[in-house]
Amino acid sequence: MTFQEINDKIVLLAAQKGGQGVSFKFAFPTGIIVVTGDGQVTNENLDTDCTIATSEDTFTSILNGELNSMMAVMTGKVKISGDMTVAMKLTNLI
Repeated sequence: MTFQEINDKIVLLAAQKGGQGVSFKFAFPTGIIVVTGDGQVTNENLDTDCTIATSEDTFTSILNGELNSMMAVMTGKVKISGDMTVAMKLTNLI
């Protein structure tokens, strides 16, 4: 998936599932996607509770069920900064 396709997918998921009460930042090489606590999505570089940094290819593999998210973190394909308990809520969104 391209950055724009991932952005569109996250907008759709956030609209369907609503806010998680915490904010996430997805940092990709080509851009940033922020999901606010109330479920709004922006590409503005805002402060968030948790930042997930990865490539578009890795994120696509996780979304498609081809790569386990915990394995991606353990192998360094995904880096998480900020509140780790917030990162666990990410499974509710995706």
